[in-house]
Amino acid sequence: MAIVEVKVPQLSESVAEATMLTWKKKAGEAVTADEILIEIETDKVVLEVPAPSSGVLAEIVVGDGGTVVSDQLIAKIDTEGKAGASAAPAAAAAAPAAAAPAPVAAAAAATGGAKGNVAMPAAAKLLADNNLSVGAVAGTGKDGRVTKGDVLAAVAGGVQSTAAVIPTGVPTKVLPQVAAPVAKPDLGDRPEQRVPMSRLRARVAERLLQSQSSNAILTTFNEVNMAPVMEMRKKFQDAFTKEHGVKIGFMSFFVKAAVHALKKFPVLNASVDGNDIVYHGYFDIGIAVGSPRGLVVPILRNADQMSFADIEKKIAEFGKKAAEGKLGIEEMTGGTFSISNGGTFGSMMSTPIINPPQSAILGVHATKDRAVVENGQVVVRPMNYLAMSYDHRIIDGREAVLGLVAMKDALEDPSRLLFDI
Repeated sequence: MAIVEVKVPQLSESVAEATMLTWKKKAGEAVTADEILIEIETDKVVLEVPAPSSGVLAEIVVGDGGTVVSDQLIAKIDTEGKAGASAAPAAAAAAPAAAAPAPVAAAAAATGGAKGNVAMPAAAKLLADNNLSVGAVAGTGKDGRVTKGDVLAAVAGGVQSTAAVIPTGVPTKVLPQVAAPVAKPDLGDRPEQRVPMSRLRARVAERLLQSQSSNAILTTFNEVNMAPVMEMRKKFQDAFTKEHGVKIGFMSFFVKAAVHALKKFPVLNASVDGNDIVYHGYFDIGIAVGSPRGLVVPILRNADQMSFADIEKKIAEFGKKAAEGKLGIEEMTGGTFSISNGGTFGSMMSTPIINPPQSAILGVHATKDRAVVENGQVVVRPMNYLAMSYDHRIIDGREAVLGLVAMKDALEDPSRLLFDI
């Protein structure tokens, strides 16, 4: 037997631990080199763990939902094994655990042996404290083992103590224990489902609360006539797509307009570090992207040096990776300013929350035909409301308002972007 260990990939310094999602293979099944065995979720990204070599998955050390750290052993592959051959050894290896001398474990072997119920050490103590047998609690751990959480849930659900029904002098380990059924509330047509937050969702929640509690957030608004941008897109769309293999979207214009304004008002691109203001001489623009696991903000590095085609290609790449859960930690680290496009989902107006340690964020929304006044006449124009939230600790209203006006001017007259005026 030649064993190869499967370990947790190296996590970033800012990530202490991760959560195992669902194993794609079972112990005893054949695997091939580089086949994805499981995904591991951190508070930033989801990492794929490939098989380091071909063979048979001999043992799963950490099951679904387990908490792991960098370089931790999570499984073993037998490179010389055959599919199905490792199941028996695995069962044999589990036998000593089932015969553990602990009273509750012994009771489990005798009363729930047919189902393989075994209590984990912490669960065994709770069972004893509450006069419960292991057979009274359904196990959700590996191989049906009863966990501490299972016992707590059973106690909360009203599982009755079995001590009162055991005749005096009769060893408990030879008596079958039958638990009273736990009554479940009849919710009728008002069902509920309780789902724990993913690490990513919990981290987003933490950062949003941090932003609101540590920043003096104000939001300034303006409206922009998108007709010039739309006309430019229509005029050059075919040639642009043929040349670059990607369509011109609105986001590249918003990114260019934002960088244009940040150059004029550098404090919008700054951040707070203690009592210092850090002015960044580069423009790393975060693009808020929705994913099946929550909000992520990948970064366009040196956006001022990127062409319209570069920006569109990178945003398309980010969108695809976010949908597949394949964004890397390095792609979401840093950033000096962010853009959130709620218009993608039809939002008409919102107040975006700053992404710390940044000091400002631009929110763009759906472009809709609206009646506006031009030269004393009511006309219909495709309008978009812009909202920029900023940290009033370092950004005064003047810089915030003028910065948003600079973005508006660049969008209403894109030629300004060519001449940097």
